[in-house]
Amino acid sequence: MLQYFNRDLSWLTFNQRVLEEAANESAPLIERIRFLSIYSSNLDEFYRVRMPVLRALQKIGEKKINEIDSEKQSDILEQASAMILTQQQHFGEILTTQLIPLLRKEKTNLLYNQPLPRALHEEVSSYFLSEVLAFLQPLALDEKHGFFPENNKLYFLVELAEGRDDKLVLLNIPSDSLPRFFSAKADGEQYILFLDDVIRFNLDKLFGKAEIKNCYSFKITRDAELDLKDEYSGDLSEQLEKQLNKRDLGFATRFLYQADMPLRILDSLGTYLNLNKPTAVEGGRYHNLKDFFALPAGGDKLVYEKWPAGKLADVSTEVPLAAVIAKTDLLVSTPYQSYDTILRFFNEAANNPDVTEINVTLYRVASDSKIVNALISAAKNGKKVRVVVELKARFDEANNIKWAKKMKAAGVDIIYSVTALKVHAKIALVKTRKGDRITYSGLLATGNFNEGTAKFYTDHILLTTNHKLLREVELLFIFLAKREKPSPDNHIKFKHILVAQFNLQTRFIELIDREIAFAKQGQPASIIIKMNNLEEQEMIKKLYEASQAGVKISLIVRSICCLMPGVKGMSENITVRRIVDRFLEHPRVFIFGNNGDKEVFMGSADWMNRNIYHRIEVCFPVYDKKIQEQLFKIIQFQLNDNVQAVLIDTHLNNIKPALTGKPVRSQEAIYKHLTKNDAV
Repeated sequence: MLQYFNRDLSWLTFNQRVLEEAANESAPLIERIRFLSIYSSNLDEFYRVRMPVLRALQKIGEKKINEIDSEKQSDILEQASAMILTQQQHFGEILTTQLIPLLRKEKTNLLYNQPLPRALHEEVSSYFLSEVLAFLQPLALDEKHGFFPENNKLYFLVELAEGRDDKLVLLNIPSDSLPRFFSAKADGEQYILFLDDVIRFNLDKLFGKAEIKNCYSFKITRDAELDLKDEYSGDLSEQLEKQLNKRDLGFATRFLYQADMPLRILDSLGTYLNLNKPTAVEGGRYHNLKDFFALPAGGDKLVYEKWPAGKLADVSTEVPLAAVIAKTDLLVSTPYQSYDTILRFFNEAANNPDVTEINVTLYRVASDSKIVNALISAAKNGKKVRVVVELKARFDEANNIKWAKKMKAAGVDIIYSVTALKVHAKIALVKTRKGDRITYSGLLATGNFNEGTAKFYTDHILLTTNHKLLREVELLFIFLAKREKPSPDNHIKFKHILVAQFNLQTRFIELIDREIAFAKQGQPASIIIKMNNLEEQEMIKKLYEASQAGVKISLIVRSICCLMPGVKGMSENITVRRIVDRFLEHPRVFIFGNNGDKEVFMGSADWMNRNIYHRIEVCFPVYDKKIQEQLFKIIQFQLNDNVQAVLIDTHLNNIKPALTGKPVRSQEAIYKHLTKNDAV
């Protein structure tokens, strides 16, 4: 009997749930279109990151790589491809039968596979000649000219008739240099057309007297993996920059082409571009529909009602934040509560004459990071600033390199993790000296120190001066500065914080075992876990064991979930929920019943192979009873959600819970709760 869902199929059901939100009639129209964009962006990343893995495993054949992928790899690839095809068809139906007609009711006409109205001909041609033409670079498709399509860039293949011969010409669609959409008004209505169609309509101005027989769109998606060598002894940032320059030159993982492209032309293009047939995927007339996020349409009534971030009741501008934290721990829950408190933490530390040292881990840095600017100021103010920058944060490498160089130039001590080990922990430590007395204050978080993503990622950040916790955080920073891999010889005995590759897995197993013991004694036993992904085999087995012992287990897992809930004799005491709403669910929270004296942890670690075995992650106990109660309340809203939550069944389906009693939309309920009197 299969005991685990496949991770990639599970992820595809998450993206299906995103797509379902585009069909949610209760959501504002523009937000529904944005969910199409998110779905499309997610799928692009899947083809860049996971499809190469699935194809590689298929080539290996029946060799068993891991029990968690115990189904035939060829079957997984076929199932994934079939699921994507079904979802793409659903995507088209939602767009054409629901969203475009609704836009039309708002006097906004999105021209999708439609002819250009005559009233727009002159304006569109003028835009083409003055703005677009300069970026076009036609190239004849023949053996004399080499051509390498860039990753996820848009192209046309134009078929021309010149005399008695046909000619194929490659033409770029410059959506990286120009807006993807062109908007114009005619007869009191707004018209929006793709840049693609601006070019299509004006091809005669580009090719002169040549007869234009057809024009087909296509794009290539390329493998995003970077080849970093463990034995590399030079500057990691230099090695990474060289690899980033090659990333968009990786192997093609998808050749997405317009469905009506004739086979003879498809074969010619595939041969010329040296593409394997398995990468060919039939698509529509338009690609990169992630660009819908910037659709130039809408108004206040077509988007979510604004939810202004609340403030913490215990915090005022009259008292330094460090003095507040010295008296009581604080919890900031973004984006419901303002991220300004976190920015203030770093700003005050940078300018406090008593602060001697600041340590922080940075995984994904905001593009215009106020936090990094505060760290630069701190270094220039004479403080010792140590920053662990994770250069290998996928798709954020270049931005992280940029900021690392700026900080290094300002005197910040920059630490890069070893090549095969990512530092994913979200921790910050400030040391203050008054006379002979040294005190600690710090941040321990479930998400990145990034004021940009804090606007739409839900996360929790604990501000504390707990010396026992923060002394262990300091020991971890000292270890990271050595740039060593964890080993039995250099293990630190952490008693409070849980650190992956040190004590995180063993401690969580101990906590589950304790609940199993309570259940066997007939005592109440429960586990509530919220995370983004659940994949790691040993942890899933332990949850199955707990279920079989009678422990009641409630899981909230946003994305990948390899655990199969509700299976008789294996997991009948486990439920799994998935929540998709206006904010991206991101916190990791762990609550163990402990026979009525609940024990609570938060942190950066999902239960995946990569998090447990190949990263430095930090989870931490929540000792403050007031904050514990706050977290219980938030989690309970999510467990009671019967509007935006779905249950995952034994067949990996997203099942809407029965709407009984009062509707509960957890994100709305949490926002109202946290901003009521702006109190924690």
